[in-house]
Amino acid sequence: MKIWKPLAALLSLCVSASAMAQNLTLSFGTQLPETHVVYKGILEVKRKLEESSKGTMTLKVFPGAQLGDFKAMVGQTQAGDLDITMTGYPDMSYIIPELKLIGAPYVVSSYEHLQKVVKGPYGQRMDTKFREKGVHLMDVWYEGTRHTTANKPINSMADLKGLKMRTPNVPFLIAYAQAVGATPAPVAFAELYMALQTKQVDAQENPLPTIEATKVYEVQKHIALTGHFIASSAILVGDKALKKLNPTQKQWLEEAIMAGGKVATAGVMKSEADLVAFFKSKGLGVTTVDTAPFRAAMKPYYDTLETEFGKGEITRIMATN
Repeated sequence: MKIWKPLAALLSLCVSASAMAQNLTLSFGTQLPETHVVYKGILEVKRKLEESSKGTMTLKVFPGAQLGDFKAMVGQTQAGDLDITMTGYPDMSYIIPELKLIGAPYVVSSYEHLQKVVKGPYGQRMDTKFREKGVHLMDVWYEGTRHTTANKPINSMADLKGLKMRTPNVPFLIAYAQAVGATPAPVAFAELYMALQTKQVDAQENPLPTIEATKVYEVQKHIALTGHFIASSAILVGDKALKKLNPTQKQWLEEAIMAGGKVATAGVMKSEADLVAFFKSKGLGVTTVDTAPFRAAMKPYYDTLETEFGKGEITRIMATN
């Protein structure tokens, strides 16, 4: 027995070392602040991942654009410096131009519609293009329907004429600002509050939960429920990050991301149902506008996209069921 004790001890040490070597922390970057309801979804990914892996896997989360804007974080994810990032699904149009089709305002009618498009033939083609860019689309969460705010009442499209409207630096939301008569002013998400406070811009557009989380309601007096865009949170895992994982770890991560999506989406939907009353309690004017003129104003942009990507593409996406 004495002969085997050292060997048993050595084997025990090797098993412990092996277990330690399997411990893995994945980095996750997002522009969203910790106050955003979608952030609860990220925390659920972390919780579920730790539960499934019995503590051998976890997330280190970098919220509030700590690592830069969405383009910077996508680049870091492609390079392997960041494992996971979150960005709007069509926001990736800067490297996958066909995503402008799904980003065009009023093309997607609801989160349910977006899910069908993402899972359908169009989405499958985009999945391939994501992988060609070194990232894998794991899930698409609901981030809310985008509406328009300003410091003057917005009862019709005419009320937006001449306003400097902050948009993300993405072509389809810049096109929205132009189409409704505003002057688009791309400003980084992290600088949104300051840009409004200092009157660098007069108006902006975002989902209600984002307006609440970033306290935009403190520096804007009116919200028009334009409902022009279904915002999404695309969860992207880098190719280099996936190669670090064995099949079981990949499954744990995929399941955790799906669980996080359910928490985030349910939270956003509840938040949207409650926030109109909240904003009114803060003294904001909330108007429900006739969106028909807004939709009609986007037609020239649709025509431009179909010239670029093929006649009928917009119609096919709208008709996906």
